[in-house]
Amino acid sequence: MTEQNNSQGPPEPEGSGEHPFQFTDKRKVNNSGDQARPAEPAPADDATSASADESASADSPEPMVDAAEIQDASGDPLEGLDFEPSGDAAEASEVLKAKAEAAEHLDALQRERASFTNYRNRALRDQEAARNRGVQDVLAALLPVLDDVERAKQHGELSGAMAAIAEKLDQSLQKFGVERFGKVGEEFDPTVHEALMHSTDADAAATTVNLVVEPGYKIGEKVVRAARVGVVGPE
Repeated sequence: MTEQNNSQGPPEPEGSGEHPFQFTDKRKVNNSGDQARPAEPAPADDATSASADESASADSPEPMVDAAEIQDASGDPLEGLDFEPSGDAAEASEVLKAKAEAAEHLDALQRERASFTNYRNRALRDQEAARNRGVQDVLAALLPVLDDVERAKQHGELSGAMAAIAEKLDQSLQKFGVERFGKVGEEFDPTVHEALMHSTDADAAATTVNLVVEPGYKIGEKVVRAARVGVVGPE
C-alpha cells in the first residue's frame, strides 16, 4: 500500500507547461498500520530556546522569601562568612583593638602610680616619725645635763669656755627642732606647764608663772617634758 501511495501522485493541473506543480508528502508511514505519523517538529535554534526560557521565567512569579525566616535559620548573618575584613574595615578594627589595649595599659599605669604615691607618702611619714622618736630619745637622755646647765646659768656660774659650750649645745638642739619654753611672766597653761607651787596675789588678774624650776622642752608640737613652774593667781 505504501508503494501505491508513493507511485500515485496528485493529478497535474492543466496548463502546467514545462514545470508542472509537485506535492511532497513529508509524513512518515507507520509500519504497523496504514496511517502516517505526523512529522516531527524541527529543532529550534539555541537563541529561540533561550528566549522561550526567559519568557517562561519572566511570566512565572518567583517565590518570595521572608528575611526573618533566613535570620532564624542561620542565626547571625555574619557568622557564616569565611573571609576576614580587609581594607578600611581591617584598619578600623585594628585601631579599635589598639585603643582598647591602650586604655587597659593606661588604667594599669594609673593604678601603679597611685599605689607608688601612697607608698612614698607612707614611707616619708614613717621616716619622719622614726626621726622624731630618735630625737625624743636623745633629748630625754640629755634632760638632766640640760637642767644642770640651766641652773648654772641662773646662778651665774657659767663663764668662759663653759658658757660657749652651753651655747653650742642649745644651737645643736635647735637644728633638730628642739625648743625650750617656760619663762617668768607667761600665763599658766596646764597643757604645757606643771605647777609645783601656787600662791595668791590681790593685784593679780590671771594666773601666771612667777618661778621656773625646770624649763620645758618640745619637738614641733610634741611636748617632751612640761615646764615645772610656780604660779601666782588672784585670791
